[in-house]
Amino acid sequence: MIGGTGPTGVPIVQGLVDRGYEVEMLHSGRNEVPQTPDEVVHIHADVYDPEALAEVFAGREWDLCVAAYGRLRKIAELLSGRVGRFVSIGGFPALKGYMNPYAFDPPGMPVPTPVDGPVVREEQLDTKGYRIVLTEEAVLRHQPEATHFRYPFVYGERQPLPREWMIVRRILDGRPHIILPDGGQTLHHFGYNENLAHAILLAIDNPANTYGQIYNAADSEVLTLRTVVELIAKGLDHPLEIINMPWELAVPARPLITQPETTHRVLDTTTMQRDFGYRDLVPPREAVVRTAKWLVANPLTPEQEKMLEDPFDYAAEDVLIEQWKKALASMETVEWKTMPGFGVAYSGPGGRPRTKDTYEE
Repeated sequence: MIGGTGPTGVPIVQGLVDRGYEVEMLHSGRNEVPQTPDEVVHIHADVYDPEALAEVFAGREWDLCVAAYGRLRKIAELLSGRVGRFVSIGGFPALKGYMNPYAFDPPGMPVPTPVDGPVVREEQLDTKGYRIVLTEEAVLRHQPEATHFRYPFVYGERQPLPREWMIVRRILDGRPHIILPDGGQTLHHFGYNENLAHAILLAIDNPANTYGQIYNAADSEVLTLRTVVELIAKGLDHPLEIINMPWELAVPARPLITQPETTHRVLDTTTMQRDFGYRDLVPPREAVVRTAKWLVANPLTPEQEKMLEDPFDYAAEDVLIEQWKKALASMETVEWKTMPGFGVAYSGPGGRPRTKDTYEE
């Protein structure tokens, strides 16, 4: 196991031990975690240093390598012919539009984006995504039967940059409201750490179906930003008024959206279901609340907060909310010749009224 101390690495290591593997963890040693089983052997080295990697791998072979960290291209090359199976973890930014919504015209990725969708082939579109694509190609060149996973943003325990903290801290600080853009209806695919680890372990359990394959790995259910906020507020028993603003004005919500548009990032994960029977181990609606409660018990440090780029400038937020409410109140009533409706096919709240007061069988 290369890595093994991060959000998904810990449950992957435990899962390997539970399956009877003799596990060695190759990592820097700077971040030991108490959850690591005692029988796991630790190898400490710089996994970004090719010479250090070559020294660790020299004269040795393994039945399985799970490469979750480090210089993945070099790891795949140096382990060529030294492992029975190679399972690697990369990221969604390989897919065109994930980091740069303007790669498409109009902006935004296709929904859902399949695993074989267009990837970043031009460095000027997205340098990070382009490098990830080169890494994927190098992995399969050196390890033709590898199984490679693209990760989304991860949530759950030990996530160093948790989106959920921006909601949790406002609750802990007693804020009565939170600003969300465009109704908070943006859909971004996330993956709960235990669900992603479950996917990796299922693939290890089903080798024949996964040789030479790349998978989009994420929760099966995609939650809107508004749903995430409402779940956390309810889970922590602190109602939050959602202040809905157009994206152009909702500046405090930028760290929650993590891109310059409110377009969706939804990936097709059905190949995991087809090839090795993946289903969410923990329902995302439950996982979000678990994550929030873990963050209450394990708050971020000021140094970690800086990486989120949320200044928690409540005074400025309050001024913005006041101005927005004044702007709404100052609008004149619009008189419609005919009030626009939802269409005659719609029969939900506010839709077409019933033709009869009672239903006759």
